[in-house]
Amino acid sequence: MSDGDHETFESADAGASETFPMQCSALRKNGFVVIKSRPCKIVEMSTSKTGKHGHAKVHLVAIDIFTNKKLEDLCPSTHNMDVPVVKREEYQLINIDDGFLNLIDSNGNEKNDVRLPDNEFGEKAEQFFNDDKDTMITIQTAMGEQGVVDVKEASK
Repeated sequence: MSDGDHETFESADAGASETFPMQCSALRKNGFVVIKSRPCKIVEMSTSKTGKHGHAKVHLVAIDIFTNKKLEDLCPSTHNMDVPVVKREEYQLINIDDGFLNLIDSNGNEKNDVRLPDNEFGEKAEQFFNDDKDTMITIQTAMGEQGVVDVKEASK
């Protein structure tokens, strides 16, 4: 390549993936795994012994972290499975507007794209908001999805 040649790149993302591979035998209970393209938390796992032909198999039972649906998978222990990159961030509730939560993080950045959940977390958030309590909301994100996973009164 001479000095005049420059490579051009079409995208400018940091290359961070939403998942990473992990050997099935290295997965652990309470860890995360992708089953049927859904981010899940492992609630049960068992390993069967190697048979006459083949590998030991790992039986995984997991709960979808956003829908709470139970999913199962069977995977040879030496194979890789995808593990979702899961982030949890805490925000202060500022307002509830038209079914969406208006949140602010510790750096003062606003977040207005989280829907008020129609579960106990949503009820708790509305109750605290209506009672004029300082409310902290924990948002979990994985694989392009986000959801409320905790609502609590802020400690003074």
